[in-house]
Amino acid sequence: MLRRADFLAGQYFDIRLEIHAPVNGSEANGGVPDQAFKFTIAKDGGRPVDAATYFKVPEPALERWNFSWYEDLFAQDAKTPSVVNVASKAYRRVALYEPGSYIATLSYYNGSTTVADWLVRPLAEVKRAKNVILFIGDGMTTNMITAARLIGHKSVNGRYQSKMMMDQFPVVGHQMTHSLDSFITDSANSASALYTGHKSTVNAMGVYADSSPSAFDDPKVETIVEILTRVWGSAIGVVTTAFMADATPMALTGHTRARSTYGALIDQQLRGVTNYTWTNFTGPDVAFGGGAEQFYPGRTSYQGKNYYEQYANAGYSISLNKTSMQAASNTTKALGIFSVSNLPVWLDRNVYTNNLRNRSNSPAGDRKDATDLPGLKEMTLKAIDILHARGGKKGFFMMSEAASIDKQMHALDYDRALGDLLELDDTVKATVQKLKDIGELKNTLIIVTADHGHGFDVFGSADTTYLSQANTDRKKRNAIGTYANSGLSQYTVAQASNSSLQASTGSQLIFNSGAAFPANWDPRYTLAQGVAANPDHRENYRVHKNGPRVPSTNLTGGLGGSDFYANPKDNVDGFLVTGNLPVDADQGVHSLTDVPVFAMGPCQELFSGVYGNIDVFFNMAQCLGLGRSNNGTGRIR
Repeated sequence: MLRRADFLAGQYFDIRLEIHAPVNGSEANGGVPDQAFKFTIAKDGGRPVDAATYFKVPEPALERWNFSWYEDLFAQDAKTPSVVNVASKAYRRVALYEPGSYIATLSYYNGSTTVADWLVRPLAEVKRAKNVILFIGDGMTTNMITAARLIGHKSVNGRYQSKMMMDQFPVVGHQMTHSLDSFITDSANSASALYTGHKSTVNAMGVYADSSPSAFDDPKVETIVEILTRVWGSAIGVVTTAFMADATPMALTGHTRARSTYGALIDQQLRGVTNYTWTNFTGPDVAFGGGAEQFYPGRTSYQGKNYYEQYANAGYSISLNKTSMQAASNTTKALGIFSVSNLPVWLDRNVYTNNLRNRSNSPAGDRKDATDLPGLKEMTLKAIDILHARGGKKGFFMMSEAASIDKQMHALDYDRALGDLLELDDTVKATVQKLKDIGELKNTLIIVTADHGHGFDVFGSADTTYLSQANTDRKKRNAIGTYANSGLSQYTVAQASNSSLQASTGSQLIFNSGAAFPANWDPRYTLAQGVAANPDHRENYRVHKNGPRVPSTNLTGGLGGSDFYANPKDNVDGFLVTGNLPVDADQGVHSLTDVPVFAMGPCQELFSGVYGNIDVFFNMAQCLGLGRSNNGTGRIR
């Protein structure tokens, strides 16, 4: 039972009670859990009331199981797990409608108690924003935005001649990203905090993780899209450059402690929760992204079913390329899946286009290449057309994710990460203009934020020609220019095209689509950049023209275990950077840093300051009038 939690008034949630009786280990108590435990609720110092009576539900049935875990690394090395027997009850789909403080008390073992303090936030029953668009730059930090600005926007005498769209938002805040069980979060529970107002554990979404055998019976919390469709009947959109079953898009509708249960989560996106009584949800109005392997029939789709057919049978148009997506009706629900796995990144779709060849990533599952690909901007603008048409007076909610900022930061492929960050900013700019054009800008709250960060920064420049030609690692490091020697950005200075390189790589070295992107991705003097936590790798600070980076490889030769060293095929002219992560890590990891929140539109003032990630949810819910005093629907005026 959670000791401290905040609730939105009228938000449905489950409560799981567990009594643990360790059989062995330092906390062993005989292994017999108390089955006669009691659970009460008291509001604002009032008289405790039995929970079943308080919530007007039947007393739940007693459940029993056991689990094992390792108390520490020594127990893990010795392979001596602790076994725990469990007695449990679960109260399903309850809600608290009166704002204020509550005391929840679990009594067990003849006098032992666990006490939880719950706070129900104030009512918010007036819908102040017709629409909400939540942009998530996965893994995006202020330092990354600063680096993207440097390579994408020209400066003269230290003054930028243009600004990023995010820079122009009137309100900026910062959110703290800690999860329930760790100060370093992952994308599942951080997204869940943004969407539910409840922190969870690593790998969990839409639930408080329990110890039961099933990953799908953990106590659930209603998400913002479930509440919004139940209260207002608004249209819902999900746009991502990741595979659709990935954590950030799926946490809008998913309820599980295991983010890797991809097929089942796709089914939840379409049908809602079906194994327990829960909020009725019949799928988003728009779902655009990658991840075809969970849709075409086979071993990676849920129960081997064809989910293109499942969505089509539920009334969705199906698009497998950009042309089809743009031609799709705006009045029909739309599913667009454009590649196997994640969509190719902006840099490969627009500059190093030969990297789109030989990927066998067609969304049809026919092993051909996906070539007619939309980007984040095209998907987002089409989604707005559909949501505007389908939402009507009831409005809409859309989450649009630039997923590969995170994915390429993990791979230490900083150029591809920053390219996708600039694509996000370009998408935000186009969205603002789109909303102006359709007369919805003043009715729409736009938020740009992240779910977590990476320990990335720029610390100087690198003379890549000198670095490549130097003959020792220590001499190569002299190519790094710091302070005055860092110089100015060359990414905004167009260079003459090298026709032979262009022919061999598909590179457009002069890529000048305006102020949003670099004019030159391969200058001699590049950013000296990196992350705080990394595996062994070699660094030369040049763009990887032949495809996304693989910085380290497993040298155990298939004999079991994982032992990663610098990839001998990556940055062969670079110098060795010794890793500081466990040797089984092949990529970078998330970091502790707070992440920025940019806001524009109705309720923008709620997003200034420094606050927890759950407050992004509560602020959106307040603006959408979702804090309810009863379980009735809202009235559109």
